[in-house]
Amino acid sequence: MPEILLQYQDEIWRSIGETMVMVGVSIAAAILVGLPVGTLLYLCRKGQIYENPVVFSTLNLVVNIIRSFPFLLLVVFLIPFTRLVIGTAIGTAAATVPLSIIAIAHYSRLVEQSLLDVPRGVVEAAISMGASGKDIIFKFLYVEARSGLVLGLTTSIISFISYSTIMGVVGGGGIGDFAIRYGYQQFKTDLMMYMILVMIILVQLIQFTGTTIARKIDKR
Repeated sequence: MPEILLQYQDEIWRSIGETMVMVGVSIAAAILVGLPVGTLLYLCRKGQIYENPVVFSTLNLVVNIIRSFPFLLLVVFLIPFTRLVIGTAIGTAAATVPLSIIAIAHYSRLVEQSLLDVPRGVVEAAISMGASGKDIIFKFLYVEARSGLVLGLTTSIISFISYSTIMGVVGGGGIGDFAIRYGYQQFKTDLMMYMILVMIILVQLIQFTGTTIARKIDKR
């Protein structure tokens, strides 16, 4: 192992841990909130089983507004809200708030698109068999769209990792913040390159895992 990595190994492991916390909370928010929001967007669209223009327009507007914010500006804009929720606007825990919000908006849109790819005939067949709304969602829509949902989550996770590199502005730490503070600002280019390599390997592993799972569960 290069000497410079041994010199900073404690800080490196800490930064990796901070990134895992931020990304982990974002993934949880995406699944627990983003998945239902995306499903609701699909179900409330015109022509769907729970068509509701008011609900659809409201959710669609909120998701579009959040996704249109440059992420750094969103982080700054949410500082008062973050302080209200966490009690502070500084640190890794505080960084999870804007990351979770962008995660929900990001994944909900991908969920909606995945469900839109499900053939209309699947829903019609479910209705003709007397399936309840819950059964249509969990036994038909999610089953048919499961490959797309996994690929969408994979894409989202990679985006969350990218977003996490910005969280140094609020003391969130993470791999990207470490690379900037210890590598770029202290002119230790080799250290910065090592951390970039860590990020590349991490992203490649996530993409490979997600693609493999999606391929295995794709019933088409």
